[in-house]
Amino acid sequence: MKADTVNKANSLPLLLTFSIIAEQRSSSLLTNSGIFPTLAQILKGNPSCAVKAAQVIAEIAKNEEMKKPCIEAGLVLALVPLLESTDQETLLHAGRAIGRICYENSDLQEQLVKAGVITSLVRILTDYPDSEPLVRVNLLALCNLASLEIAKEALSKTKVAEHLVKQLRRAENHQRIETIIEVLQMLAENDALKVQMVEAGVHEALSEILLRLQGSSQAEDMCSVKAASDLIVSLLLGDESMQKMFANGCGIIYQKVGTWLASNHPQLQLTGALAVANFARNDGNCVRMVQLGVVLQLLDLLEQHVENGDVSVQHAALSALRNLAIPVANKVQMLEEGVAERIQMLLRSEMAPVQFKLLGTLRMLIDGQADSAEMLGQDPLLINRLVQWCDAQEHAGVRGEANRLLASLLRHSRSQEVVKAIQQAQGVKHLVSMTTSEHVIMQNEALIALAIASAINLEVIKDSLKESRLVRSLHKLLQDESTGPEVKYNSMGLLCSLLNSGDLKQEVEEDNIKETLEKLCSHSNANVVKQAVMTLQILRDESQNTGFVSP
Repeated sequence: MKADTVNKANSLPLLLTFSIIAEQRSSSLLTNSGIFPTLAQILKGNPSCAVKAAQVIAEIAKNEEMKKPCIEAGLVLALVPLLESTDQETLLHAGRAIGRICYENSDLQEQLVKAGVITSLVRILTDYPDSEPLVRVNLLALCNLASLEIAKEALSKTKVAEHLVKQLRRAENHQRIETIIEVLQMLAENDALKVQMVEAGVHEALSEILLRLQGSSQAEDMCSVKAASDLIVSLLLGDESMQKMFANGCGIIYQKVGTWLASNHPQLQLTGALAVANFARNDGNCVRMVQLGVVLQLLDLLEQHVENGDVSVQHAALSALRNLAIPVANKVQMLEEGVAERIQMLLRSEMAPVQFKLLGTLRMLIDGQADSAEMLGQDPLLINRLVQWCDAQEHAGVRGEANRLLASLLRHSRSQEVVKAIQQAQGVKHLVSMTTSEHVIMQNEALIALAIASAINLEVIKDSLKESRLVRSLHKLLQDESTGPEVKYNSMGLLCSLLNSGDLKQEVEEDNIKETLEKLCSHSNANVVKQAVMTLQILRDESQNTGFVSP
């Protein structure tokens, strides 16, 4: 029977026949029956039978092989107008049919969004929040669409978060909770939606879920706890949403942080530490949190995990401490609270992520803090461990951070005793190697540290500098046209300090660095020219001032 012969009188018998065929899910019968164009015609021209047609299509679409004929017949876009209906049965069958046909088909899903389906889905959630079948179909539809950028953009112009948080609060089983959280997690990739979600109280609903389920040992509840925790952290990744959640330390999530850090639940501990780390992206928040006492809570948490501890928790807690240590005012208070000493308990860790964060945290703490740098720089346990990690060939990040901390101890302490301690631990050679790092910032840190060490205690380290062939390394840096102006400048500053040693001065003369310096006198950078002229003067014994010149 041709589609154009379909009318109201024969639509119902046809649909009954199609329904029987659909229930049998026979691909050959369906294909040969001419059902697809007929269903399209009924959807477009026979509103009274549309709900039955949608039901038949939903049944047919359970068969994977039948999705393509449904698409080719244009059934998807023919079904979309049914989502404007006020009849719940029509909405249910149309939603199921569309969802099954479009499942895992991103092209079709984009067409749906362009056809305005997002507005319809949010309207249904708004109008029928108590209809279990409709809510379920709607959530599944959002779950399929929410990963699309075009869908996120459309949803950001609705009040979807407000309606999803209502459903989250009333959800009674873990499957529903996880479906809603999965949708929200995808939406949280959009900064505008993050803000909308916080304003709608999503984070408050999530904290209620954590409170309710944290004591459960059932697998499904633990999955829900993890999903809720992950979403809280995702909401904190946006600057505006994070600030709204912090609320000067009065927000519900920050109020919960202390409880989570002190709990025995690893997931809650992790969430608490990650929350602090993210709140601490803002300097004002950092100062406020230190005032509120979060540092000691983080240290207590770390102490729980020293022996066979959770690496993720240690990593997160150290990240939080590092971020908190960025404001100068916090460094002083954190050092007074014993942070530097207490986190050294993690020096025994064999886990690279923990080692990396530990080193970065210590480096941030001593930045500009001479007394602390001098104290730590004379700690044999720390210095020996640093030198050991400077050789960590399998972990480039740990190796780099160990070298940077070694250089920082010298730069910020400017102490003869620290120079001795690093020399005794055989750490000088690592600083020399660092001068040829692929990272300019590390090159400069090493050059300045060695210049300071040479200026205040050259006699102690001169043999190590010779063995490490420092003069040759410096000459290469000065000769290489790709070397940046700052590195050249600092290389010459170090060279000036080395000239106080007869042996090293002889190496400089034998390596014919004078010729290279003369060429640098016509360099395009004024600072490089100035330093080259001064270094030449010292080298020619025209000036007795061999002190280190700070850049």
